[in-house]
Amino acid sequence: MERNMRLLNDAVEEAVSASREAFLAYSKLTLNKRREIITAVKEQMILLVDKMASMEMAETRMGNAQDKCTKLLLSIQKTPGVEDLVTDVLTGDDGMTLYEYSAYGIVCAVQPGTNPCATLICNSIGMLAAGNSVIHIPHPRCVRASDFAASRINEIVYDVCGINNLVITFPESSMLLAEGIMNHPDVALVVATGGGKMLTNALGSAKRVIGAGEANPVVIVDEMADIKKAAKDIVDGAAFDHNIMCISEKSIVVVSEIADRFIEELKQQGVYYVSDEAEMISLVKTVLTSNVTMNRAMEGKSANKILEAAKIPCEREIRLIVVDTVKTHPFVTLEMLMPLVPLVRVRDFEKALEAALFIEQGLRHTAMIHSQSIDRVNKAAHIMQTSLFVKNGSSLAGIGVNGEGNTSFSIANITGEGLTTARHFARRRRCTLTNGFSIR
Repeated sequence: MERNMRLLNDAVEEAVSASREAFLAYSKLTLNKRREIITAVKEQMILLVDKMASMEMAETRMGNAQDKCTKLLLSIQKTPGVEDLVTDVLTGDDGMTLYEYSAYGIVCAVQPGTNPCATLICNSIGMLAAGNSVIHIPHPRCVRASDFAASRINEIVYDVCGINNLVITFPESSMLLAEGIMNHPDVALVVATGGGKMLTNALGSAKRVIGAGEANPVVIVDEMADIKKAAKDIVDGAAFDHNIMCISEKSIVVVSEIADRFIEELKQQGVYYVSDEAEMISLVKTVLTSNVTMNRAMEGKSANKILEAAKIPCEREIRLIVVDTVKTHPFVTLEMLMPLVPLVRVRDFEKALEAALFIEQGLRHTAMIHSQSIDRVNKAAHIMQTSLFVKNGSSLAGIGVNGEGNTSFSIANITGEGLTTARHFARRRRCTLTNGFSIR
């Protein structure tokens, strides 16, 4: 045990020392050189998308390779770089004040098991753009693919600027290793994406922490919605990568007046609808444990595999299972990381909003609404207070898939930054010059 701790401490010191040396060299480069590095990373990592998706799929056994390719392309193409570090200037009779973004130094980035490579690439681009070096802590379920992605980024950076170890990861993952890096005195910023004990430990470190925590996204469909479009958007979002994304629709709250018509539209989108009590019981036994937690063996599995495991016969290809239930059912209150989504019927919009608040559980992560009423859309956005709120679209639009804006795979609902980019991985500094520099 003592020998193992020495080896772990040695690994931590070696990684931090290498990262510190890399950061000091990197801090001497120009912004234009950073731009060149980010461009090279994007151009060369895009050639490895299929390989990374295949590696991640083989290692995690969750989701599907095609959607993983989409996530990886999104992280490479729509993650902003140096252009995100916008300078603010104030001038007046008494002089000029600049607000600019500077690097923290060494960043410890803890990766999730659901979007490991996409998150690693997205964070690496933003952290390098901000001028930092980064030490990635891979998720235990995706060590090899994470190591491959991080190592390749580091090689690309070295080829451009001659600096090694700007991006570091480990060929293993453990809580002790993560804690050692997070609590090292030379590490200035911790970015933790995921949930559970790892995030709790990160928040307990005496560092600047960006915390992207648990979610339970809910979507409201009222009687004024475009029902056909709502059904398509919801299935596109909830079925994507077998619903392991933290932003994906995990529950549907629908006004009873249009519920039956909406369910028929869902069926047209490849949904297997469950209202039969026997099928419900079979699904409960399959996807929940005796302790009423999610059965990890079913996490990220396809809808057809879940039906097969539940011994529910189905001869067609299914994208999503939708179960008619109540808002207190475990399918609703748990974050079910699989293509099984509960549907809750309510009397009217006010009850829908009340149910959605209960389901989201104050996590302030993600919510959606489908309604043609501007008043209702705005009211829901104000009351839900989620970091990501999508109106009349798929959850995927919130991170840039067929939607405007950049992407992010670390959505900091816990610490409040929302969709994180380069500017969140930098310190906002103020520099004041008295007298002059105003030409008004």
